[in-house]
Amino acid sequence: MALLPGRVYYFICDLRLYFSTPIFEATELDILDPEQYTLLMSPRVKVFVEGPPGSGKTTLAVERLRYLVGRGMPPTAILVLLPQRLLAGPYYQALRDSALGPAGAVDILTFDGLARRIIRLFWPLIGARAGFAHPTRPPIFLTVETAQYFMEHIVAPLIERERYFEAITIERGRLLSQLLDNLNKAALTGIPLSEVAERLKGAWAGEAAQRRVFDQVGVCVQRFRQYCLAHNLLDFSLQIDTFVQHLYPQPAVQAYLFERYRHLIVDNLEEDTPVVHDLLREWVRHCESAFLVYDQSGGHRVFLGADPRSAARLAEACGQRWEMARPLVAPADVLHLAYHIGLSLNRKDAATLLRQMDAPTAPDFRRILHTPGEQECRFHPQMLDWVVEQIEHLIRDEGVSPGEIVVLAPFVGDALRFSLLERLAARAIPARSHRPSRALWDEPAARCLLTLMQLAHPHWQLPPPKFDVMLALMQALAGLDLVRAWLLTEVVYRPHQTPWLGSFQQVQGDTRARITPALGERYERLRAWLLDHPQSVAEDEAVDHFLTRLFGEILSQHGFGFHHDDAVPSPAASSALDKARIAAQLIESARKFRQALEMVPGLCDATPIGARFIQMVQRRLLAATYLPSEPTATQNAVLLSPAYSFLMTNRFVDYQFWLDIGDMGWWERIYQPLTHPYVLRRDWEAGRPWNDADEFNARQETLYRLVVGLAYRCRRGIYVGISDLSEQGYEQQGPLLRALQAALRRMR
Repeated sequence: MALLPGRVYYFICDLRLYFSTPIFEATELDILDPEQYTLLMSPRVKVFVEGPPGSGKTTLAVERLRYLVGRGMPPTAILVLLPQRLLAGPYYQALRDSALGPAGAVDILTFDGLARRIIRLFWPLIGARAGFAHPTRPPIFLTVETAQYFMEHIVAPLIERERYFEAITIERGRLLSQLLDNLNKAALTGIPLSEVAERLKGAWAGEAAQRRVFDQVGVCVQRFRQYCLAHNLLDFSLQIDTFVQHLYPQPAVQAYLFERYRHLIVDNLEEDTPVVHDLLREWVRHCESAFLVYDQSGGHRVFLGADPRSAARLAEACGQRWEMARPLVAPADVLHLAYHIGLSLNRKDAATLLRQMDAPTAPDFRRILHTPGEQECRFHPQMLDWVVEQIEHLIRDEGVSPGEIVVLAPFVGDALRFSLLERLAARAIPARSHRPSRALWDEPAARCLLTLMQLAHPHWQLPPPKFDVMLALMQALAGLDLVRAWLLTEVVYRPHQTPWLGSFQQVQGDTRARITPALGERYERLRAWLLDHPQSVAEDEAVDHFLTRLFGEILSQHGFGFHHDDAVPSPAASSALDKARIAAQLIESARKFRQALEMVPGLCDATPIGARFIQMVQRRLLAATYLPSEPTATQNAVLLSPAYSFLMTNRFVDYQFWLDIGDMGWWERIYQPLTHPYVLRRDWEAGRPWNDADEFNARQETLYRLVVGLAYRCRRGIYVGISDLSEQGYEQQGPLLRALQAALRRMR
């Protein structure tokens, strides 16, 4: 290969360090020719970069940002636009590079973050025009949690008095989230809200009773929108609608956007929505430079409105189009596995993977595929034992870092999470889980904080169940096991007396000895702190302030369950950090909840905000997504995650474990009787029924995209977990298992 210019060579070496893969040498990372490098380092260029995951696209975008900042472009003139905040890590890391000098703040935003910023700035211009009842008051931006709370405020009377949604069986939290999902999809695809119910009815090919449910959906979303307009509440959908329909058409807003942000960097276009692509199509024509990144195998966020076809059309707005044809992370053998699964699923586009397999020998996926083999895994626990054994072998014998191993499943329930993490902890293997939609009430640390808050406010008349008190004490007092926690709760908790918690001094005899005086003294400190809290309704402090004090003044102190000792690394210390993370999320959620409710006149007159917050969390509403305080790349632990959640983080690892590949969850969509991710798309023909063939094709395509996406993000090997019986005891023969079996037969 010809010698490269010096700067190109160092740039390519940076790529090698970014991917941290030993599979390819630095001389093989010649992804840019001299002409492309010159364009990358040009102040005025508009480039559309496409290719598979791991081909260097994001690294090029980061290098483009480094060039713009290093060349002296005003940071305020640069905008990095991403589909979700979790993808911002590489850009923030680049800006922290001391070699760039004292760089100012570059805006790294999602589309809704941009919309929120513009709404705040131009609110006096459009408050009345957009239909808000109080245009002189500031807007109130809702989180996922607060939006569900206000949606329930609208829907609950309809369910109780008019028997709405009695034709379906669904949890209240999922019902609320699907109603909001209809609002969000309508806003992100540009469909009028009034057409949502008609589109759902037109596509329905089942029993006629379901059409009445869709009419009820239409009533609920319209009433929710009217309620938001009447109280200046902006949920996600109203933020997008307000920005797209009322703000963006204003010449003053366009002048602000086009003149301020002269340089655009947009990553993962395929995971964004049609309204974003509409905006960018015009924005690119007005800016000085644009660097747009498109993932050819992406589009995993279809259920959130992503439209890869709409994103691909943005290539026409750019003067240059680059195709990064070869992945730099996934070896040929891993791509060979995805190719053969694609053949088993009858995917014609699987042939694209053949052109990307650049290897000195013929690829053979059997070299990187690991199965239980002759080791029988009839039951689910046996499969988990095999998985943990293989993980231990990789770490202890092969020297693989725990952070380079990810365990994936279609869904990660509480039982799976507990079983796997406990098995790994028993072998001293660090592990963590990532479930972004996990309800806060399902987190023991959050449940502990809320139960203690109930005990501190008996005038709220929310006595917690004895079981919750027992769990709270076990979490709060270091060294208190389940048996002694039950014993302590039995003797001190009296919900029919005041105060609810009795003194440990009253406990005598054998019971006192079994609990031990040391634990009794810690309990007394906790009880004294709770009783010292003001009992008057008028003196109630803000819910987030109380939780902050509870964590800082008592639970994080030595001798209590949330205490962390940096000097003694241990599983207990790791658990304390995890509890602190959950506490921070709960406090942030409480703060946003309080701020939203305080802005709505008359809503909090009857019931204190703290009591309302507890009731909301207890209903297991969908939790908002919070950015981790520590970058995932620095957390050296085995990751357990739902497969789609892992794809959304855009991480690359050495080894992947696919659990329960016979589970239908790899192929089936989540049951959503009140919404439909495909019918509420811009390119869906309104009135056309969604039939079985459409459903089958959508599932086949989704499974193939999932397998390809996982393969591109794997460097060295894939382990597949197979058990004859599922976690619930049912036989498993799902499409992914059948596709893999067909691929293995083809290789004989």
